[in-house]
Amino acid sequence: MKNMISNKVKSIQPSMTLAITAKANQLNRQGYDVVAFGVGEPDFDTPHSAKEAGIAAIQVGKSKYTPVPGILELRQAICEKLKKDNHLDYSPDQIITNSGAKHSLSTAFQAILDPGEEVILAAPYWVSYPEIIKIAGGKPVVIETKEANNFKITVDELKEVITDKTKAILLNSPSNPVGAIYSREELEGIAKVAVENSIYVVSDEIYEKLIYDDNHHVSIAEISSEMKELTIIINGMSKSHAMTGWRLGYTAANKEVIKAMGIIQGHAVSHPSSITQYAALGALQCEESVLQKMFDEYDIRRKYMISRLDEMKQLTYIYPQGAFYVFINVLGLFGKSYNGKLVHNSLELADALLEDEKVAVVPGIAFGLDTHIRLSYATSMEEIKKGLDRIENFIKNGV
Repeated sequence: MKNMISNKVKSIQPSMTLAITAKANQLNRQGYDVVAFGVGEPDFDTPHSAKEAGIAAIQVGKSKYTPVPGILELRQAICEKLKKDNHLDYSPDQIITNSGAKHSLSTAFQAILDPGEEVILAAPYWVSYPEIIKIAGGKPVVIETKEANNFKITVDELKEVITDKTKAILLNSPSNPVGAIYSREELEGIAKVAVENSIYVVSDEIYEKLIYDDNHHVSIAEISSEMKELTIIINGMSKSHAMTGWRLGYTAANKEVIKAMGIIQGHAVSHPSSITQYAALGALQCEESVLQKMFDEYDIRRKYMISRLDEMKQLTYIYPQGAFYVFINVLGLFGKSYNGKLVHNSLELADALLEDEKVAVVPGIAFGLDTHIRLSYATSMEEIKKGLDRIENFIKNGV
């Protein structure tokens, strides 16, 4: 029988975070009280200014096609945001809005990659990175980074894997799943290598508003004019403005890249939802205090979660500098039996936690590192306390 599904699709792995969330939701529907530490979704409501702008757009009939890269007003507001927050000068023709940052990444890689060209990324990585690269015809080249360096790529590691097929480096700062931030000095080193080799840097900055303590976000595009020309900034409204379901991402890059992305997007989705674009414009105009309130609550949860983890002597973690995750080393739990089930790896541990304690976590294997699990603190303090109590009880029962 003729092969009815493409070989490309057969090589793509489903999103494990979405699968775990679906399983947790199914248990909830069956009447179980499941604590969900899996999904990276703000539990706050979308800011009022965004909702009002979206409603107003519906009421006045702004439901028609827009330009492929998005309405001019929104692209101008994004330029203003990049100038204010990142000290970067972009014009609206260097901006394209997309249907979520995931779509931004997908379209960007389709725009720059020819079949077999390589993209360098660090493990642990966000679950969709390798698959998005493969869908675009590229080859992910994974650097097994070191826990002692907060799982960040070093210049020496980068130089070791560059070949004549290297087209781009994928950076994520603050990072998912680790919460690590690249310093300006680290970015300067990576930028030097990228410029010398004429390699794009796709810089995923979706968590830039979630920075803790005395840390600061630096975009690699800020390092030099040469690096800015080679940088493709990916950002969006999902994490910073609690607009996950609205699906609004955006890309800032040189005009050639943006034009290429526009050609692809024009044939794929035309443009993001017109209503979402106006809502995003309203979100960018919301009071800073609205975002600060969300950030302050994340910080309270972060500090509580790591204080509880410190009490669980068998667990270590990377101290999160940004985003809303804690990446926990659970190697000390392997080789033990929990309710009669022997656990050998992160997937078996996650399954046991969900089955025995009704706690949903993401196994590290989803991020390319089987010795860890990821917990999200983008959920209420009540759920965090309950979930950590259950994890602590689970550990105590291991023999």
